[in-house]
Amino acid sequence: MKNFNYGIDHLTIGICLDIAAGKVKGVINDKAAAGINTSWKEVEKIVHAQLPVYGINTGFGPLCDTRISEKDTSLLQSNILKSHSVGVGKPIPQEIAKLMLITKVHALAQGYSGIVPQTLERIIWHIDNDIIPVVPEKGSVGASGDLAPLSHLFLPLIGLGYVNIGDEKHPAGEILKEHNLQPLVLGPKEGLALINGTQFILAFAIKAVERLNNALNLADLVGAMSLEGLMGSSRPFDARLHAIRPFKGTKHVAKRLAALLEGSVIGSSHIGCDRVQDPYSLRCMPQVHGASRNAWLHLKELTEIELNSVTDNPIIFNADDTISGGNFHGQPLALPLDYATVAAAELGNIADRRCYLMSEGRYGLPKLLTEHAGLNSGLMIPQYTTAALVTENKTMCFPASADSVPTSLGQEDHVSMGSISGRKLHMVLDNIEYIQAIELLYASQALEFRRPLQSAPVIESCHELVRQHVPFIKEDRVFAEDINALHQLIISGQFLSTATETAEKHNINISDDDEFGIY
Repeated sequence: MKNFNYGIDHLTIGICLDIAAGKVKGVINDKAAAGINTSWKEVEKIVHAQLPVYGINTGFGPLCDTRISEKDTSLLQSNILKSHSVGVGKPIPQEIAKLMLITKVHALAQGYSGIVPQTLERIIWHIDNDIIPVVPEKGSVGASGDLAPLSHLFLPLIGLGYVNIGDEKHPAGEILKEHNLQPLVLGPKEGLALINGTQFILAFAIKAVERLNNALNLADLVGAMSLEGLMGSSRPFDARLHAIRPFKGTKHVAKRLAALLEGSVIGSSHIGCDRVQDPYSLRCMPQVHGASRNAWLHLKELTEIELNSVTDNPIIFNADDTISGGNFHGQPLALPLDYATVAAAELGNIADRRCYLMSEGRYGLPKLLTEHAGLNSGLMIPQYTTAALVTENKTMCFPASADSVPTSLGQEDHVSMGSISGRKLHMVLDNIEYIQAIELLYASQALEFRRPLQSAPVIESCHELVRQHVPFIKEDRVFAEDINALHQLIISGQFLSTATETAEKHNINISDDDEFGIY
């Protein structure tokens, strides 16, 4: 198994996800260990010399002017974990909590936080053994770091809180005993170093980059299937058109769509027809999907910067040089997360329009995509669901980062609310995956009415996969079962994998360019 050196190597979104999946092992090498030890010893100098440094020998937040004695510095650090563990709501997914652990280790291992090596070793033990702390989803304002969720994340270090092993929740203290481990006694600065940072926001951003990338790839693929079902034109995807308005996302989508449609018999069958142009939801896919890709690129870029940043406070350069700043503030991620939420919602908006278009009975398709409308409602009502989901998404597009509620008696008088931005983006992505499943239901049905004409290889292989799970609709049935089956194909990755494998087999280039990948 390949190793990743915490605090030394450059961490990408793909590598971070691979560590979480157990495909890569994160370790602390000698170089990182030396820096960690040096920083820890500098904190000890601060304590022994009684130099006033925030959070080491002072209280927290508005209590920053309250001095703490040397003998109480350890108690101060465990108290902050307890008092700041105020999260509420459902637990976050275990993968997100594990990403929080990974990104926190990488930040602390850079040697600016005064963390004790044994503390990092214990966190890595949690990662390697999939003993994942239980973290409530709500309670962070994303400013002085993600204080509440990070406090819950690290309660198990001192024998408190809960952990998940598989699907089972256990008191952390009991699990430590089972493994003959003692709760840690935190050193000066450690509690603060553990809970100052953006790792809650960051973990949601990491997973969002992956999920939104999948949604974007699906949007092009399912959109191409819809276009074929509607006998739309591939001319709007001509590279020359996009060279004279060269947005990166637009060019990328146009190239993918052109490749997906090349060689289609359906497409060639209506060249020269009297249809002058298609509705926007078909011919403007490069511009709309592409704009969302541009937003994704921005989120990816800033997420990767944050992945390799130190978001602690105060920063320890040496005992005589510490800076109490604001690297923990979540605004640099809050804004692109909100932007990405709008970008994700737009994929749903345009997909809903294509569903509606396929149900209208235009371009040679039967009304509601059924041959016996009247007795059968056909695909009338699934579009109601897409309409409901896109509207729900619109209500979540208000940017959380546009708001700020002062906290900590005014000491933290501007906050990012980035934790809410991250969570909302995933709620929108949940809806997008269902919307795309419904569009896939429509597109697959529409393609059947073009037989015996065939589409291009990737589209035909994807259609064949759909038919292995959802048969052609001849009469009304419980369509929720079809939607759920297609949704499972999407979230399992099987649908995109089929498309990729077929493209490789036929030497069709629909793969992500390096810039549009996550490694």
